[in-house]
Amino acid sequence: MSITGGCQCGAVRYRIDGELGRASICHCRMCQKAFGGPFGPLVSARIAELTWTRGERKRFASSNRVERGFCGDCGTPLTFEYSDTWIDVSIGSLDDPSLAVPTVQLEVGSRMTWTDSIPALEHVLPPEGYYETIQSRQHPDHDT
Repeated sequence: MSITGGCQCGAVRYRIDGELGRASICHCRMCQKAFGGPFGPLVSARIAELTWTRGERKRFASSNRVERGFCGDCGTPLTFEYSDTWIDVSIGSLDDPSLAVPTVQLEVGSRMTWTDSIPALEHVLPPEGYYETIQSRQHPDHDT
């Protein structure tokens, strides 16, 4: 099985030749800041099965035990690096994020309590024809 992913601008791409491991969402404050959101959605993979196919990720040592990888051009969060054997990749950076359905929540003590109400929020659609006016500059969800 080959799973691909990369950043929003396409400067950094990767391939995982193996099975994905545990998918999670982490509510810790470091993940909130790294992802710019209420949590960090991550899925583990074996480092030996991960190949960087385009570009180089930049890294930030967010603690004495973890480095976080990201695209230095567009800022997309890519990795959570904590082991010599395993690495977590951001679920949103996968070309097919549906391959990684979170099964566990981590650091729930830091959870933003309003996340419980997300399913009840009103669904607002853009005006008709809005999407036809968008010219995406985002890299497509496949290798080019």
